[in-house]
Amino acid sequence: MKRNLFTHNLNNLFTHKRKLSKTTVVKAGVAMAIPAAVVAGVATSGASTGDSGFLLAKAGPEASARPATVAHPDRGIRRAGMARGEVASLAATRFRAQRAAERAARRRAARRAAARAAARAAAASTPAPSPSSQAATGSAPAPSGNPQQIAEAMLGSYGWSSSEFGCLVSLWNQESGWDVYASNPSGAYGIPQALPGSKMASAGPDWESNAATQIRWGLGYIKSDYGSPCGAWSHEQATGWY
Repeated sequence: MKRNLFTHNLNNLFTHKRKLSKTTVVKAGVAMAIPAAVVAGVATSGASTGDSGFLLAKAGPEASARPATVAHPDRGIRRAGMARGEVASLAATRFRAQRAAERAARRRAARRAAARAAARAAAASTPAPSPSSQAATGSAPAPSGNPQQIAEAMLGSYGWSSSEFGCLVSLWNQESGWDVYASNPSGAYGIPQALPGSKMASAGPDWESNAATQIRWGLGYIKSDYGSPCGAWSHEQATGWY
C-alpha cells in the first residue's frame, strides 16, 4: 500500500512539474531521479508513509546521524605547557645541585689552604733545629748525585730503611717536584718547602742552591715532626700539607 502511494505521488509530480530539479533516491536497492520538491515533501510528511528513513541523501553514501568528533586544542595546549614546566623544573633542580657541589668544593679547598697556611705559620714560629742536633742525626757527609739519589743515600743516617724512600719521593714530588729553587707565594722554598726558606740556613749557608743542604734540613724536620717520610706523606695526603 505504501509503495503504491509513493509511486503514485511520483507519477503526478513528474507529469505536472517536469522542470523542477531532480534528486537521486534509493529505495530497496533501486536508484531513481525525483524532483527536489518530492524530497522536501517527504522530509516533512514522510513519517506518515514510513519512507523517509531510507530515502537517499543527496551528498552520496548513507548519511550518519552520529555527531562528529570535535577536537579540543585547548587540552593539547595545556598538556604541552605542563610538559614544558616539568622539563624546566628538572633543569633548575640539576642546576641548583651543580652549584651546591661547586660551592662545597670551594669551601673544602679553602679549608685545606687555611689549614696549610696555619701549619706553615706555626712551623715558621718554631725554632729551627740547631746544627748540632742535625749533625747528631745526619752527620754523614753529603753524597753526590741528583737530589733523589742524595736523599736515598741519606735515609740510613736518620734510622730509616730504603722502604721509606717511596714515601719521600711522593711527598717532595707534590711539594716541589724536587726543585732546589722551588718557591711559593707563602714564602716556602726549596725541595722540602721550608717556611720560610731561611730556616734551612741551620743546615748550611748554601741552603738557597745546594740540594744536599736542603735535603738534610728536610729529613731532620720530617724526623722531628712525623717520625718518618711515610708518616709525613700520610699527613700530606690527609690534609694537603706536612
